[in-house]
Amino acid sequence: MTTSFQDAATTEELDVDALRARYAAERDRRIRPDGATQYRRAAGSFGYYATDPYTPRAERDPLTDSVEVLVIGGGFGGLVTGARLREAGVENLRMMDEAGDFGGTWYWNRYPGIHCDIQSYVYMPLLEEVGSVPEWRYAPGEEIRQHAVAIARKFDLYRDAVFHTRVTTLVWDEAAAQWVVQTDRGDRMRARFVITSSGTLTEPKLPGIPGIETFRGHTFHTSRWDYGYTEGDQFGGLTGLADKRVAVVGTGATGVQVIPFVARDAEHLFVFQRTPSSVDVRDNQPTDPAWAASLRPGWQQERMDNFLSVVSGEPVEEDLTGDGWTSTAQLQRKVISGAVDLSVSDEERERIDELVDLAKMNEIRARVDQVVTDPATAELLKPWYRYMCKRPTFSDVYLPTFNRPNVTLVDTADLGGITRMTETSVVVGDVEHEVDCVIFATGFEVGVSGVMSGTMPVRGRGGRMLLDAWSRGPRTLHGFYSNGFPNLFHLGAVQNANSVNFVHVLQEQAEHIAAVIAESRAVGARYVEPSERAESDWARTIQDTAHDHSTFQAECTPGYYNREGAGVGGSFSYGPGPVAFHRLLREWRAHELNDVLVTAQ
Repeated sequence: MTTSFQDAATTEELDVDALRARYAAERDRRIRPDGATQYRRAAGSFGYYATDPYTPRAERDPLTDSVEVLVIGGGFGGLVTGARLREAGVENLRMMDEAGDFGGTWYWNRYPGIHCDIQSYVYMPLLEEVGSVPEWRYAPGEEIRQHAVAIARKFDLYRDAVFHTRVTTLVWDEAAAQWVVQTDRGDRMRARFVITSSGTLTEPKLPGIPGIETFRGHTFHTSRWDYGYTEGDQFGGLTGLADKRVAVVGTGATGVQVIPFVARDAEHLFVFQRTPSSVDVRDNQPTDPAWAASLRPGWQQERMDNFLSVVSGEPVEEDLTGDGWTSTAQLQRKVISGAVDLSVSDEERERIDELVDLAKMNEIRARVDQVVTDPATAELLKPWYRYMCKRPTFSDVYLPTFNRPNVTLVDTADLGGITRMTETSVVVGDVEHEVDCVIFATGFEVGVSGVMSGTMPVRGRGGRMLLDAWSRGPRTLHGFYSNGFPNLFHLGAVQNANSVNFVHVLQEQAEHIAAVIAESRAVGARYVEPSERAESDWARTIQDTAHDHSTFQAECTPGYYNREGAGVGGSFSYGPGPVAFHRLLREWRAHELNDVLVTAQ
């Protein structure tokens, strides 16, 4: 049972000082001096880890044509943007992606056991428009990927789409009022509007393990699963591993899903863990056909809005989801923007939040003891940190996996990770673990889009580079567009509001961008471009409203949330949260949209 907000205020049995000390000690065990540089990109000599194993690359001639709108990215953000633009009457529309098809994260990630950790009825967008109800409460990856394809077909987004194509430069042509778009396929096309939705969970990262290149066995990243080697599919049957000793490196959200399936079929599995995840109850169930038949028009938007309100701290009459996310909304304020209780002082709120957090994490650690039979292994699997230091996970099969005789948990915390690799082994300290295959469940370059990383250089009016314009921090209006870079739109998490259900956030962004472009077309505007003052005012709003998470993050175990223990700088999120932000956008569209439409020739 989770301790409630009010119960926590009077909880006496929690030894707060002891838990704080344990959290600090566990954090310090895992801090590495190289921080985020302990990882290496899947590029250069390691680029094969990022190649597409699912769809053959089709040769084509370079494109030199013009389109009205180019959408870069075929995940849910790009798909909903394309859908809304089609509804607005945009016919000359091109979708582009580095993958071989639509789906984004769900195109790349097809590993065994993959499911969404957000309830599918609120996560999968445009269900009513496509005319489907998910088969499961938490949908498997293939169902989600097929839904992405269904959206593309429903809104005719395959027409003129190009895949296996990466933008290499975007250059604004002032005279033509168009973007010149060059790609790695030799294209030099033009577009009046460009929308970037390149995602944050597609570029795999690898641990910088000494000797990784010398290993002679088989290796791959979970986001490029090699079913040719393992056989089977997302639901198991990995018969190719029956005579293999397998290593899985990583126990984050991906590892928690994939490890039970590898353990089921491998001869022996070694799980290499630096930091355990918090693992709560999943309780996945098939969708009740009678419930699905009872749904009325508007049901999905109602559920989406309800979920977003709950996890954002907004008042609701009823929680329609009732799962691990909605029951921990109070704790999510440590990372996710949203409303906070202003009826108490900041100090009192911090005290109560910490008590609720400690009680929740005690509950999660107690579950480990209840499930894992070996006390030493159970102790290694307990997460000693605050609830939102790492993305929470949910599984009913992960912890029991460590009761299997063919599974060995190798904790690497005191050594900062795996020590090295040899031709045949993964080495931790002085112990060699001989394996035939190493699977890297080491995550992604989170938050590093092509625009932000500079791998997709953007040159705007007067030749100014976007990253130069943002050298002291992003400068946008509402996170979507910047002065000096006309008709360029961004979907993402910069200078807007975030949530654990990021697809809902992307859907709101897509609808906003489509509405702005539709109005621009209707009035014959030459540009969509905010003024410098509008940028400055919005930057000031972000600064004034953003929650300061730096102290919380500094006390967390290292991970991608806090840049591997290096801490975080200023927040780029709208503090009141996504519900308030989306309300602000609606008001802005009703009264101020014309401020960004430039009609002068």
